[in-house]
Amino acid sequence: MRNNLVLLADGYKYSHHKLYYPGTEKVCSYLESRGGKFDNTVFYGLQYFLKTFLEGQAFTQADLDEAEPILESVFGRNDVFDKSKFQYILDKHKGKLPVRIKAVPEGKAVPVQNVLMTIENTDPKCYWLPNFLETLLMQIWYPCTVATLSREIKKVITQYYDETATPGSEAGIPFVLNDFGARGVSSLESAGIGGSAHLINFNGSDTISASVFAQKYYAAKEVYGKSIPATEHSICTLLGEKGEKGIFKHVLDEFPAGLVACVSDSYDIFRACKEYWGEEFKERILERDGVLVIRPDSGDPVMTLLKVYEILFEKFGYTINEKGYKVLPPQVRVIQGDGVNYEAIQEIFEALKTNKISAENLVLGMGGALLQKLDRDTQKFALKCSYAEINGKAVLVQKRPKELDKSGKIIESFKKSKAGKLKLVKINGVYSTVAAHELPEVPDELVTVFENGKVLKEWTFEEIRKNAAIEENQAVFI
Repeated sequence: MRNNLVLLADGYKYSHHKLYYPGTEKVCSYLESRGGKFDNTVFYGLQYFLKTFLEGQAFTQADLDEAEPILESVFGRNDVFDKSKFQYILDKHKGKLPVRIKAVPEGKAVPVQNVLMTIENTDPKCYWLPNFLETLLMQIWYPCTVATLSREIKKVITQYYDETATPGSEAGIPFVLNDFGARGVSSLESAGIGGSAHLINFNGSDTISASVFAQKYYAAKEVYGKSIPATEHSICTLLGEKGEKGIFKHVLDEFPAGLVACVSDSYDIFRACKEYWGEEFKERILERDGVLVIRPDSGDPVMTLLKVYEILFEKFGYTINEKGYKVLPPQVRVIQGDGVNYEAIQEIFEALKTNKISAENLVLGMGGALLQKLDRDTQKFALKCSYAEINGKAVLVQKRPKELDKSGKIIESFKKSKAGKLKLVKINGVYSTVAAHELPEVPDELVTVFENGKVLKEWTFEEIRKNAAIEENQAVFI
């Protein structure tokens, strides 16, 4: 089934063509992240929405005819939806949307409370169209938020590598955080969108659709998501508790070289590390041309990992790197994929540091907390009108709510919006939002990406990854 753009808005928006003040000719709105969990927001995903929903003829006569009875049934009356508004776009513009969209280059991390995107109509008769598209375009909050979260985790990992890991081992950082989230998202589309947002920052991923998405919508030159052979509990419990050792042997038999991961908590993670991996198969593991990645999958992450490392250090030995931290032999590593989120990652790496264990001993798998346990308010996304033209007169549009705090005091709400036509400038490396007419000598960082049905600027996945790269002075805790 193809999407019918005429039906992709919140119901109340179909009445807005009547509710805008008579004489309205232009509406300009902007998107921003008003605050939230992190101080910066990575802009990513708009190109997918433009190419999928808005480019070229956005809807057909058949779409419009299909929508008419549905919308009349939605409202139970025939004076809300006005078919002629869409018919005008079909007849006058051949179904190409008369709007202009400007946006910050994808992959850029911009401080919150700055304009990320603007949209305005280019045909005075379509003043209602920019905010009609809000429902669809606002969904960009999702890839932006995943990309932001992933990047912030990379900052944490980079910090602990800087403090505890062997110099040179930082080359492995792109594989420290692995996307395990495909099964936990609300749709296959979300897996592709959110999974590709993670691939801006990392390469570890079991979400195959993420790499396909990056190639399809962002012309990625390679498959960025990388995975390794790995067991699950259906494999390791197949012969029961007494047969677990035999399963472990089979894993090593099938993959005598290279990377392989084995979940080891089916019955007793500590016995598995001590008696099986650390004694029965120790020499075989150390002789492998590759790495066995041992996976605990239950219990408190910090306490479990510390005990697992205690056993592995005892059984396999360790070296002390030049920063004074323990490092397992290169043939053995551990992956934590249970209970992993942004806060837990900081707690885990801090516990390792406190116990003189190098960060290079650990990789992570993150599922629902990476791709699903976030929402539009994680970074407080909003799209608001800031400028209009009514009967030829320019109007600065702004909301300035007053609200009560917990003590009952009246304060100005954080939901205060910006007024006027806006641009994003960068001065001495710092982003700020100003009125479009201000600082004429400073170029607008917002680029026109879409106009009247045409995508005017596309970003490759390689460009986006470069834009999102963390500079050395950014790899610090927030």
